[in-house]
Amino acid sequence: MTTSSSSVSVVIPVFNEEANVAALADKLHAALAGIGRDYEILLVDDGSRDATWARLKEAAARYPRFRLIRFRRNFGQTAAMSAGIDAAKNDVIVTLDADLQNDPADIPMLLAEMEKNDYAVVSGWRKDRKDPFINRRLPSMLANGLISYITGVHLHDYGCTLKAYRRDVLQGVRLYGEMHRFIPALCSWVGGETSEVVVTHHPRVAGVSKYGIGRTFRVILDLFTVKFLLRFTGGPMQLFGKIAFLFGGAGALMLLVVLLDRIFGGGIANHLYLIKRPFWVITPFMLFAFCMQFISMGLLAEVQIRTYHESQDKRIYSIRETFDSPGA
Repeated sequence: MTTSSSSVSVVIPVFNEEANVAALADKLHAALAGIGRDYEILLVDDGSRDATWARLKEAAARYPRFRLIRFRRNFGQTAAMSAGIDAAKNDVIVTLDADLQNDPADIPMLLAEMEKNDYAVVSGWRKDRKDPFINRRLPSMLANGLISYITGVHLHDYGCTLKAYRRDVLQGVRLYGEMHRFIPALCSWVGGETSEVVVTHHPRVAGVSKYGIGRTFRVILDLFTVKFLLRFTGGPMQLFGKIAFLFGGAGALMLLVVLLDRIFGGGIANHLYLIKRPFWVITPFMLFAFCMQFISMGLLAEVQIRTYHESQDKRIYSIRETFDSPGA
């Protein structure tokens, strides 16, 4: 249970943000120094090609409780988030972006909401979002509606990185692709309740955005993976079997029409659909072939799922070096 004494780990992916690091460190220290609980700040340099790592080390030398992780190359935001979560030591894990559009001053509000009803996840909602409408806010609105509908976890703002999670619900969650934004949905698998609070959103004042509308397509593809993980990982044959029966049922129905046509000799197939007889003979066998193909895919998926659950843990990132504040 989350209590007022719960310790906090703040996880922040960083990529080419040298202009924002100093101000970010100041705001993090100001927001967390007075919360009255143990905390740590993990900043993961996702293969930055500017002076971000040097600025991060300067911040860690200036403030306590900073822990730095540097990747060998750019692995992506999901990998950086995963590395921070893996390294976190405390009871509650808070994530946010390094671009200062998320406000670290909102972290205590998320923690208070989590304590109020023992929520497993508290998500930020950028209700007054300071981004362009056409290429950022509109795609986000459509994606949020689609994700909420498919996963059954209804949030206004899946794309807001500022979120708080109880550590126990994150255990066993593995992230790939662009799946960091689906963590609330993945956490729902263990039965934890989710809440949402309105958070501050600032316009970007330094650096450039690393993400555009092209990222939306990758998110949609990962959404199919999340749906499969939430519903069918316990038995993928349930999914592929249903598709197989649709094809098999359609093929059987067409053969039934041909059989009745042969029995009664009335040209049923031709009169009903005005299609030549060979179509009614060849198509059912094609549908049966599709049926067998999906059954085979289901069996292979069952084997792969069991291999997945029994396989060794393999990380999706490679760490080049780490650096901690003195005494961290």
